[in-house]
Amino acid sequence: MNVVDSSAWLEYFAGGPNADRFAKVIENPGELLVPSITLLEVFKRVSQQRDESLALQYVAAMRQSATVDLDATLALRAAQLGMRHKLPLADSIIYATAQAADAWVWTQDADFEGLPGVKFWRKS
Repeated sequence: MNVVDSSAWLEYFAGGPNADRFAKVIENPGELLVPSITLLEVFKRVSQQRDESLALQYVAAMRQSATVDLDATLALRAAQLGMRHKLPLADSIIYATAQAADAWVWTQDADFEGLPGVKFWRKS
């Protein structure tokens, strides 16, 4: 299983330099989990930078994969991982989601660099 963080989704949708690195997992929705916080981050950023209609289209594409809601158990695990690895709130939820499912995190967000279970590429 795989979890793609918000930075990687945005890179993919924008057709950025690292988009191809993330395409193989994003285009395989049966092996992809989408934390609900990722929907929030992508929708918000695209709405701010482009428009809400496009943001809704992107969220619809993301929802082709299984969405993982934040429940109490996942929230507490995210808090633990966030403190241990000094992760911001959204990143801790994304990382906890992946850890709970024994999934890889695919990202270009430097906050994840060096963590176990993470496939990281620097932004180009």
